[in-house]
This record gives sequence, structure tokens and C-alpha cells, in this order.
Amino acid sequence: MQKTIRTGILGFGKQGSHYARMFFENRICPELRLTAIADSNPDRLQWAKEHAPKGTSFFSSAEAMFESGAIDACIIATPHALHPEHTICAMRNGIHVICDKPAGVNATQVKQVLEEADRHPEIVFTVMFNQRTNCAYRKLREIIRNRTYGNVRRIEWTICNWFRSQYYYDNSDWRGVWNGAYGGTIVDQCPHQIDLWQWIFGMPDRVTCRMGFGVHHAIEVEDEVAAIMEYSSGVMGVLNISTSVPNGENILRVHLDGANITVKGTSVFVEKFPLPVQEWEKTPHGLFDKPVAQPVEELETDGQNLQHYGVLQSWAQAILGNGKCVADGREAISSVILSDAMYLSAFTGQSVPLPFDDSLYVKELEKRVAASKKRQPAANPLALVESTFEITDQKIMDRYFGISRDN
Repeated sequence: MQKTIRTGILGFGKQGSHYARMFFENRICPELRLTAIADSNPDRLQWAKEHAPKGTSFFSSAEAMFESGAIDACIIATPHALHPEHTICAMRNGIHVICDKPAGVNATQVKQVLEEADRHPEIVFTVMFNQRTNCAYRKLREIIRNRTYGNVRRIEWTICNWFRSQYYYDNSDWRGVWNGAYGGTIVDQCPHQIDLWQWIFGMPDRVTCRMGFGVHHAIEVEDEVAAIMEYSSGVMGVLNISTSVPNGENILRVHLDGANITVKGTSVFVEKFPLPVQEWEKTPHGLFDKPVAQPVEELETDGQNLQHYGVLQSWAQAILGNGKCVADGREAISSVILSDAMYLSAFTGQSVPLPFDDSLYVKELEKRVAASKKRQPAANPLALVESTFEITDQKIMDRYFGISRDN
């Protein structure tokens, strides 16, 4: 049986360079061996040539790398809109794929990817949904599925920890414009939370969303988002997102029949009620009385939060026939449908029932792409790559590399 998987990285920008660093520093599962890097930017490719391990091959296009015979598997880290065509091209060349989020910039694209995946059942295809490895979200999903504290009554998620400066956009020739990124924080930072939302709570039945476009940055796309997720059960969820809050927080609060739960970082806190709300309502009480919760306690989890390392590790084991991926690539369609619904609601000013016609969103998106102004080339095309290898902060290292490993 194959023991080593020859792996390529497609796209050597911000995210691709993070994966490269994992290989360079031996912070990746030993079954994966870096054998190729491809990037269309000659400056970034030259930097990779000067720093990559000996024996690595280099290519200026995806097709050249896929057809070279140098790799068995590929990490796709190109601009979002290119993910579908690169994923499909890899599959057609017999290459296992891990695609960075999102799988595509609209559901129509992603459906084409899934159709291709079904033609190649031998290909192991996954998407980088690394937040699914966080013990806190896994614990919450278990609680919701098992109805440990009854049914969900309300959901509130504030996501303001993805601060982005203008410098972040100015050092990219595709981010921040409709004809480059095809969206802002919803397709760039928050596919993680949107995936977690549907993974934990299921798909809503109606979405109402408002967005602020270029409110705090000189960009065309959204940097402020407020959305309401409605379920046929009557449950409402509120999603608040901003990329302009310095030192912002990521806090998820879920109100259930028998408890209030708060998720922050890798911790899950619970306030239990002596009685479920429905039972308490049947007892005598004063006009303004309310259930009194027990003291807050932190729930025990397995403590594991392997992040990118965990996704890569599970992908490698699935390729070798020893397990399954954190997320099958086919699961990516749900989060893209949900983000499309958020955009369509913001574009039209109307609530969007799910399911809906994909073409409605594509038409609205194409209007903005057609009117978009192309960004100027990045002043320093190596800025994002060099910043990756300058990082020494352990929290940031852990976010990308997962668990600490000895070299």
C-alpha cells in the first residue's frame, strides 16, 4: 500500500504560503510529502523556488502541474472563483483534492464540481472546513443533535474577530472587488461560520440579510453583515458580522428549552434551568418573574482543536484507505447555498425562501461583476507570502498549524 502521498500546492499567496510553511517546518502529517508548487505570479514562484525543499517541482499553471505526473494530491489555494475549475481539472487528472474554502462563489459552480466528483468516486475530495475540528463546535453539535437540553429556541452569533486592514486589500489584486473576490467577508472570512451554522443547526427556511458595502474599507464588497435565519419551527437566528472591529470577539449563544449555552474559543459554557421553560410556565409565578438559571459551568470536551492540521491529516488517511475526511467535499454545497441566499436578500432587499433558483443570484452577481473596477496590481506581490514566514505569534501559529509537533 502507498505510504507517501506526493502533494502539490496550487496558489502561493496568503493561504498557499501557510500550507507551504507547514511542509517546510515539518508540521504536517508524514504521509504527505510536498513535491510541487504552482503559481501564475512569477515573483511568488521565484520566492518558492528559493525557499522550498530540494526536489520540489515548480509550475506556472494548474494544468501543467496536474499533467506532470509529479503529484498524487493537491491543496487548492487560488482565488475563490477559480476553485471550481481547478478542482474539476485536478479530478480529471486523477488527483485527490483538498480545496480551501469556499468551494466556489455560487451554488451553480459548486454543483458542477459535485457532478464531476460523482464521476470520480476514487478521488478523495474535501474542503478546508477546519473549524469543524474545534472541540467546542463539535460539543455543541452533539448537544443540539441529542437534545440534551431540549430544543433550540433562539440563536445569536456575533463574528467580529476577522478584523482586516486596508493594507490587507491593497496587497492583493483580486480581493475587495466583485470581479476578483466575488464577495467580501461572506466568501472570504465567514465560510467557516456559515458552514458551522448549517452543520450544527441545519439549513434555515428563510433568510433576510442586510449588508454594508465598503463601509469601513476602500472596497466594493461587503464588510458589514446582519442576517436573520428563520426556521419553520419558529426558531430565529441572528448573525452579526464585521471585519472592522479591532480586538473583536466571536461569540455564539444558543438558547434552548432547558439551558443557555455560550461558545467562545474552545470553551462551552452552560447555564442550566431547574425546569425546561415549558414546564416552568405551568408553575405559579409573579407577573415579571423569570426562570432562574443555575451557576454557569464549563462543559467538558475532548480538548482537541486540530484545525488545518486535522483536516489535512484526515484527508491523507482517507486517501490511504484508513479513515474518512473531516468533511466530504460534497457537503460544501449547503454553506454556499446559504451564503448565496444572504447575498440575494441583500441585493434585492427581500427575504429569500430556501430552496431558491440559483440563477436568480447568479444574475444579480453578474450585474456587480460587470460594473466592477479591476484592482491595480499589488504594490508588493510578495507581501502576503513574506508575512506568513514572519509570523512568530504562537496563537496564530496554532490557528494554521493545529497541534504543536516536534520537527
